[in-house]
Amino acid sequence: MGNRRTYGPNREDPVRGSADTAMDFPRLLALLLIVLEWTRPGLLSPLKPICDLRVLNHFIKEARDAEVAMKACREGCGLTEAVTVPQTTVDLDVWEKKNALDQAQEVQTGLWLLQVALGSLRSSVTNTALHSHIDNTIRNLPSINAVLRSLNFQEYTPPSSAAGLEGTWRVSSASELLQVHVNFLRGKVRLLLLDAQACQQDVS
Repeated sequence: MGNRRTYGPNREDPVRGSADTAMDFPRLLALLLIVLEWTRPGLLSPLKPICDLRVLNHFIKEARDAEVAMKACREGCGLTEAVTVPQTTVDLDVWEKKNALDQAQEVQTGLWLLQVALGSLRSSVTNTALHSHIDNTIRNLPSINAVLRSLNFQEYTPPSSAAGLEGTWRVSSASELLQVHVNFLRGKVRLLLLDAQACQQDVS
């Protein structure tokens, strides 16, 4: 067990420094790249892979901004009930043995769980100062999924409920939820993008 490599414990930052130096890469630019590729007349080739990690770093920065704002909140900032979230710890030996499809499905399932959980948080929070941060995090999730689709990962069909899903746990506080959100983006989502075959081909 001493040799088992893990990446990103659930309750701590999975990596240190990578997102701290993230450039403030405008979401609008990321979305513009996606929209231009999708709407280009006579488009016969697949959407060009979006491999620039500055796009993900921007989403991570906004997720961290929401986490910081939540930690400073003193009233009207709680969850009314526990929510299901993805586990953020990665056993790298297990992760690397999975094929790209299984890795992508694990990430897409996690993003779906976070979308549901963040929607519950938005409904329960009454502190108006937090609403814009939560709204940003929710709006960013479809953009991240669009980036995954650009890497030729098939579109995800969510289950009818989170019941019975593997690799999940429950959190009962808003701060825990937002910490999981940050760690999931910095952990499994980043690993998936770094190893995406479309990006390797794009670099070569």
